[in-house]
Amino acid sequence: MKVYLDNGATTKADEKVVAEMKKVLVSEYGNPSSLHSFGERAKELLEKSRKTVADEFGAGSDEIIFTSGGTESNNLAIKGLLSKTEKKHVITTKIEHPSVYNTCKSLKGYKVSYVGVDSEGFVKLDELEKLITKDTALVSVIHGNNEVGVIQDIEKIGKICKKHKVFFHVDAVQSFTKVPIDVKNVTTLSISSHKIHGPKGVGALYIKRGVRVGSLVYGGHQERDVRPGTENLPGIVGFAKAVEMKQPVEQIKKLREKLTEEILKIPNTKLNGPKERLCNNVNISFMGIEGESLLMMLNMKGIAVSTGSACSSQSLEPSHVLMALGMKHEQAHGSIRFTLSKFTTEQDIEYTVKELKKIVEKLRRISPVKNVR
Repeated sequence: MKVYLDNGATTKADEKVVAEMKKVLVSEYGNPSSLHSFGERAKELLEKSRKTVADEFGAGSDEIIFTSGGTESNNLAIKGLLSKTEKKHVITTKIEHPSVYNTCKSLKGYKVSYVGVDSEGFVKLDELEKLITKDTALVSVIHGNNEVGVIQDIEKIGKICKKHKVFFHVDAVQSFTKVPIDVKNVTTLSISSHKIHGPKGVGALYIKRGVRVGSLVYGGHQERDVRPGTENLPGIVGFAKAVEMKQPVEQIKKLREKLTEEILKIPNTKLNGPKERLCNNVNISFMGIEGESLLMMLNMKGIAVSTGSACSSQSLEPSHVLMALGMKHEQAHGSIRFTLSKFTTEQDIEYTVKELKKIVEKLRRISPVKNVR
């Protein structure tokens, strides 16, 4: 049996999405910048897709720029906004996705402050406001965290930024279509297609009307001169179709609750992050077990999950997100993230729990940590 529970990494493309993309690839293949009828039809599809994406969170079509995905959108927002101000201070959180975390680390000539979070992962708002100075240009916060599923109050954070006249960027890649999003107090916001059953290699950046963002690359006049290059029309149409289809949030949440309840029956397990979280996210620490060993053995049973540490990416360092929550190294190293989707079934959950219990018991029998059973 094959069970895919790594939907926080990427999702299976919906067949209806693929069908829409095929139409564009085969029949509507014009360049949206061309002036002939093929180009005009492509332009119509592009703008229709832009409106579909914008409508999902009440934005205007002119506030959406299509990109290659969440990483580009985050880079474009942060570096693009900073290029339009002389201020040299940036604030972000200790639980950001690498596309924000590493972008901020790469900034030359800027001071970067990292606001802390509590034990559930919520940003400390008092600390955030105290960090803001007259030289602060930008605050960047992840909306729905990719590892522990905590959902930040972007309305409150946005009001703080607005009060101090600071740009506010939001990484909404994981939360888009799963959580209502209000961009009233947001400057820029990034989203991605492949997290919601659309194709890989396409995303978007919301840029509040009237805000100027500098380009990362140079070329033609596509995407309002902000993101030049011929648009990935098949991908964009597929992205819009995925948005249009909506997420069955309550269905996913019900299965997530069942999975969480059953896993926590296993001794010496702990749910990481808050109870109220992204509908598809479960992050559990299994004390006395290495997460990578658990992942590999689950994989042998056909179950795909991800670890709560960065070991699978050639690093022995534990997840910076889990460490920011105040966890010990052994807790972080023993963490597994299970992420569900609309394609997850009750049978998937039952099979996963059954195999997981057997694997945990086996690994603990051979664990050097003798007090954990």
